[in-house]
Amino acid sequence: MIKSLIRWSITLGVAGATFFSWGAIENLMAIALPEAEVLKKLDPVPVFTIADEKGAPLVASGEDQAKVAGVFISQGDANEFVNQLKTENPELAQKVKVVPVSLGEVYKLAGSAEGENNSLNFAYVPEKEAVASAKTIGEANQQPYKGGVPLFVAKGGEGKGYLTFERNSEQVIPFFFEKAQLEQMIAKFKEQKPEIADSINIEVHPLEGVIETLKTGSDEILQKIVLVPSTESIQFLQTVTPATGETAVPAPAPAPAPAP
Repeated sequence: MIKSLIRWSITLGVAGATFFSWGAIENLMAIALPEAEVLKKLDPVPVFTIADEKGAPLVASGEDQAKVAGVFISQGDANEFVNQLKTENPELAQKVKVVPVSLGEVYKLAGSAEGENNSLNFAYVPEKEAVASAKTIGEANQQPYKGGVPLFVAKGGEGKGYLTFERNSEQVIPFFFEKAQLEQMIAKFKEQKPEIADSINIEVHPLEGVIETLKTGSDEILQKIVLVPSTESIQFLQTVTPATGETAVPAPAPAPAPAP
């Protein structure tokens, strides 16, 4: 699994951005993307599971005795879970470890098991700080956080379009796992477009809903969505080195400042 992480074609954050603008399409609407396109968006995002020495995920019993495996967005949260397990069930803790996988791999596994009897379900565990930010934003927008993994995206301007940046001569809409990353992007945009700075607003969309929309939606805007891993996840990808001695993933270049 580590080698597969290294082989990802990673496009992270605002790396490669040349300028910012507001998207012309105003709302996320529900032609579905082909599975290959969905995976292309999900594969660069690392998530973390708890698995035994054979790679089988640690499974808990959910409602109606359903088998549920936790998928942690934060590596730190996954490590904390294992540490708690060492106290509560030390025998089991000795048999498990934190294993990184791609979000795309989880999506494929979930899809292949869909509809099967006694199939394995995956429960995403959001990062704690992201949940706190989502709750604060939800209260301010009068749209209370209702659970799920928060993704942060910005809107603004007269038409309340999505904040975009140019990457490879295309406008993309970044959905951030971390609010602070989006705020850095907004700060740069305000320098470029101070006249609409006051109209900028941050929205929260659950990852689970975004994935479902990518799979079943019917709007060209879906092709523009890019998921931006958290700073913690980016650092993880930069430092992982496979046992073969291959070099680790190089750090992405910082976004250049907007042109004056």
